Amino acid sequence: MKMVKSILLGSAAGLIAASGAQAADLPVKAKAIEYVKICSLYGAGFYYIPGTDTCIKLGGYIRAETVLGSNSIYSGTVSGVGAAHNRLSNYYTSRSRADFTIDTRTATEYGVVRTFADLAFTWTAGGYTGAGTSTVNGATAYTTSPGSQIAGGALTVYYAFIQFAGFTLGRAQSQFSSPWTNYPGNNFDGLPGGGGWEAVNQFAYTADFGQGITATFSAEDQVIRNTTNIWNVSGATAAGLVTGTYGANDIGGSRSPDLIAMLRVDQAWGLFQASVAAHDNHASYYGVDETTGHPGDKWGWAGQLALSIKNVPTGPGDTINLQGVYTTGATGYNFQQYTSYTYAMYGGSASPAAYQSVGLAGLSDSVFVAGSGQQLTTSYGFNGAYTHNWDPRWNTAIYGGLGSVRYNNTAKGYICGAFVATLALSSGVAGCNPDFNYGVVGAITRWSPVRNLTFSADLAYQMLDQKYAGGSTVTLPVQSGIAKPGATYELKDQNSLTLLLRAQRSW
Repeated sequence: MKMVKSILLGSAAGLIAASGAQAADLPVKAKAIEYVKICSLYGAGFYYIPGTDTCIKLGGYIRAETVLGSNSIYSGTVSGVGAAHNRLSNYYTSRSRADFTIDTRTATEYGVVRTFADLAFTWTAGGYTGAGTSTVNGATAYTTSPGSQIAGGALTVYYAFIQFAGFTLGRAQSQFSSPWTNYPGNNFDGLPGGGGWEAVNQFAYTADFGQGITATFSAEDQVIRNTTNIWNVSGATAAGLVTGTYGANDIGGSRSPDLIAMLRVDQAWGLFQASVAAHDNHASYYGVDETTGHPGDKWGWAGQLALSIKNVPTGPGDTINLQGVYTTGATGYNFQQYTSYTYAMYGGSASPAAYQSVGLAGLSDSVFVAGSGQQLTTSYGFNGAYTHNWDPRWNTAIYGGLGSVRYNNTAKGYICGAFVATLALSSGVAGCNPDFNYGVVGAITRWSPVRNLTFSADLAYQMLDQKYAGGSTVTLPVQSGIAKPGATYELKDQNSLTLLLRAQRSW
């Protein structure tokens, strides 16, 4: 019996061991795969991040473009070698860009939490500045030097902000600007007449009153973004005046952000927006060190009205965008940062006493001389466009913009004293007037053969209307950087024409 029992127990143990070995060899059931799910809460293109209740959308574009007749993609030929109109000026400038956007949104008890980032890598062809010279066979050859406009790439953060419970924190579009900023219907960047596109660091709050009515209050960084020039005319030099720079640019450190208030009405028919901005002009010192004293701060301001009319009777989707602006001591809200702040445009002259003609102009927020207070600069302008859709694949926009700069009599006295004495203005102080108008008119046609692929051609005509007395001449020193000789030049209105060709694929 004992033997039988032992055999049975041994067999049972063997079976158990065998069965355990087989179980170990069986495949373990895999965890269920968590597939990416569509998030329909915020429109097309959003997906849930696996394992979270946060939705994300990725986007961007690839762009290739060439400008004919300019050294700049941005503002046209209004200064530097592009405006010299000689052998140093580019017949074309090209650029390529890769842009990437990340948009996340999460529903919470406080409303939607949103983060948004727009990053771009841009490669731009350059130009030759003529900064160096060498003598070849008795002639002067202009070549490039380190730091000149050689082609190069740049990584840019266009947007990086958080939105939560009505607040916007980070780098976002200025609350002063209209939704179309300086592009009412165009691709051309350098359109004056209102707040611009470039994003700015800010702390903003938006109140939603319903029925499409919102109001926003914002504190925005003013460094570079909204300060043009604060000229100490006591530091004016011949080298600066010949470029439209009317003094040493004596901008002090930041003391206060720009303060913005905006009211917007969005309706099916279009949009209306009113914006105001307060801007602190904080200058540095009269001289080379802090013992020389300084002018007191002066606050400037800007006001803008914008109107968009959708579905104009001329065709489905046709649109009219308009805006007008007035500034005192806050010129950057009229001449946005993609326009030029100084102008030195060259052309021909019929005067036998002149080598060529030149148009000189410069804008500022304020001017002063040593021992005096700041004199605020006034400006006003407008821009707008009408866009017509010929069919779903073709549209054309006609657009234009104007910016005007006006100096008060005290500021004119400061500038003209330096201008006449340094450049020997032939008509003297009586013929000296640094006021000017700068305008752009253009037309653009776009073709989209397939969805999100667009080819465009944008023709822009730029005009500088300077106010120095007609027929006046100035004596300019040699300017080796743009190959202009020291000679007598006639002061005259100038113009230029550029064509921007662009191909863009978005996703």
